[in-house]
Amino acid sequence: MSFQPILPLDGYVGWRFLQRTRDQQEAALIAAPATQRDEAYFRETIQSITSAEDLVKDRRLLSVALTAFGLQDDLPNRAYIQKVLESPAKEDGSFVNRLADKRYKQLNVAFGFGDTYLSWNQFDGFAEKLLGDFRDRSFEQAVGVQSESMRLALALERDLPALAAQDISEAARWYTVLGTPSLRAVFETAYLLPDGFGTLDIDRQVDILKDRTERLMGSDSIAQFDDPEAVETLTRRFFLSEQVQQIQAETASSGALMLLQQGQSSLRRLLGR
Repeated sequence: MSFQPILPLDGYVGWRFLQRTRDQQEAALIAAPATQRDEAYFRETIQSITSAEDLVKDRRLLSVALTAFGLQDDLPNRAYIQKVLESPAKEDGSFVNRLADKRYKQLNVAFGFGDTYLSWNQFDGFAEKLLGDFRDRSFEQAVGVQSESMRLALALERDLPALAAQDISEAARWYTVLGTPSLRAVFETAYLLPDGFGTLDIDRQVDILKDRTERLMGSDSIAQFDDPEAVETLTRRFFLSEQVQQIQAETASSGALMLLQQGQSSLRRLLGR
């Protein structure tokens, strides 16, 4: 990717800089020749696609489609993506509904190959909607090359309010958090949860996240994150907790080094060196 975002600072201060300059930086990405070529090809070609097989055969189209859902790393896995796209999302227990990562279902539903006679990409407006997501995700991807934390914060800013607005139960919202890698990563870091958290029973994971959220926000509801201030509170907590983890890691590393040096000194004395 030729576009390189400007990220002069780390942590929450760096995040605030990115927020202030995001519009200008995204405009630079959109204006990049590579982005322009990919978007033009997608607009011109996508309505000619009539099946999931057609889509996965066109690597260029598939790259744009997968990037729009944050699944660009799956570009080589075309047989798997075809299976995802052809699975009926409206059928309980279908392949796509059994996948823990909810991005695959979002991809499936966007095209509708598994549920509709005429897929959604045949309709006007489809290309522009998906290309809007493609731009957002491409920007996140470029940011993530320099700072994974910034990428996660961008994803949170987009995905959490959208989840809060969905007409589903609170339990389903929390399961979606756990099934969306970027959201899960932010919540786990913000609450300083241990590495073994993901091995717990899923309902226990939900209970812990709800308890920590209520302590931080005063409510355990995902619905509250339709408020930008609530999202910003969680984002700030995420960056501060990440700094705590970094300090702890550096302290532990320094302590281990000191013990090693002391041990080597004692050994030399015992050996008379």
